[in-house]
Amino acid sequence: MSHVLKGEKDFQSSHSVENKALRINLNKNIYGTFAEIGAGQETVRNFFRAGGASGTIAKTISAYDKDFSDAIYGREPQGRYVTEARLKDMLNFETRLIEELISKEKHPNKIFFSYANTVATIDFAKKYKGHGWVGIKFQTEPGGAYNQIIIHIQFQENNAIQQQNTLGLMGVNLIYGAFYYHDNPKKLLKSLYDHIDVDKIEIDAINFHGPAFSAVDNRLLSLELLRKGITEAVMFNADANNVLPATVLYKKNILTLRGSFRPVTKVNMNMYEESLKLFLKERKVDPENTTVIFEMTLNNLKAEGDIDEKDFLDRARLLCAMGHTVMISNFQEYYKVVEYFSQHTKAQMGLAMGVNTLTDIFEAKYYTHLSGGILEAFGKLFFKNLKIYLYPLKEGDTILNSDNLKVEKGMKELYKFFKDNGRVVDIENYQPEILDIFSREVHKMIREGEEGWEKSLPEQTSKMILEEKLFQTS
Repeated sequence: MSHVLKGEKDFQSSHSVENKALRINLNKNIYGTFAEIGAGQETVRNFFRAGGASGTIAKTISAYDKDFSDAIYGREPQGRYVTEARLKDMLNFETRLIEELISKEKHPNKIFFSYANTVATIDFAKKYKGHGWVGIKFQTEPGGAYNQIIIHIQFQENNAIQQQNTLGLMGVNLIYGAFYYHDNPKKLLKSLYDHIDVDKIEIDAINFHGPAFSAVDNRLLSLELLRKGITEAVMFNADANNVLPATVLYKKNILTLRGSFRPVTKVNMNMYEESLKLFLKERKVDPENTTVIFEMTLNNLKAEGDIDEKDFLDRARLLCAMGHTVMISNFQEYYKVVEYFSQHTKAQMGLAMGVNTLTDIFEAKYYTHLSGGILEAFGKLFFKNLKIYLYPLKEGDTILNSDNLKVEKGMKELYKFFKDNGRVVDIENYQPEILDIFSREVHKMIREGEEGWEKSLPEQTSKMILEEKLFQTS
């Protein structure tokens, strides 16, 4: 036994990619197809190289030509090929094909799978690094129902060959994880980066479906992507499915509300409803091309130490039940949120927030890490025509708004500049009787079993908390 020095890492903590491919190849029951478009046949190549692939690989195809691809998988309505819809068409077609061609009577013990990817690697000008969809549809037992894992990736390397190799490694990890880790989704997710540095490829959306994942909440997998530093922002919709941020945000007018939503209070909803009315009155804002994002930060979820997954899901359930799209991010500063959105849209943006939050934004201490300090941050924050919709704060008998709020001494002129230029807009149609509501106090009442908290929340929210015992210790 070799001597191990303190501080050394276990380099055998995960199977090599070659051994993963070989283990699958040597399993006489695993049998499937590979369909790869956009970056060569990089995944299946690993299985060919490992040896023993003749009993595993039913077919491999790379339908590069669009006409040929359309003839096999059908025409895409919008003429786009690097899409989730295209990936699903590929997986469904290949699964039907293998079911039709392989006799179950002759091969009663076969476990079928179809692996596919459709990607665009970095362009010649190196302006766009590329992205893609990767997925697998698979059985866990002969004749069993199919399960599905779909991920969206963003390439980070600056060389097409490197991107192809990394994609091939992740493809092997995905197939191996599907068969050997499907009973442990978090381990499966972590294993996707076996022998791959996180900074080489980003996963920003992932969804598990099927009987093998009946107990999986995909929102928790989104959270795991953030916790592991794999991506900086994830989104899920009202159906509790993870969605690709780029798809939700692409060329949209975006109104964002950041909060703890622990739970959603009447103040949150009043701020949302009234800020949306103001936002939709903006000259260039088309209601049909507008999306509202409820955002929580990872730091907010960690406010009391380690992330409580039940607490996170309780918040998520309330927001989803109300039909909202939710984003969880690593963006502690607001300018980073705006910077992120601006990668996907040049349309109008708005931020709805309370007085306390706005005064925090004007504190220079939060921007010492920037060479340009607060001026650099504000140059990014007030992107184009971005506006802040300000909800008032009750302080004693005084109502604080944009006219009488207090910013630190050195920031007064800067604040006045943005206010005078119409970048800070007061929400005037607020409800005075609810200004004393604070979510942290309501949450404390729920946890401690006090009475009367229901009157601080929307009726639907109160009902759901009572019926599903949200925010209560088990």
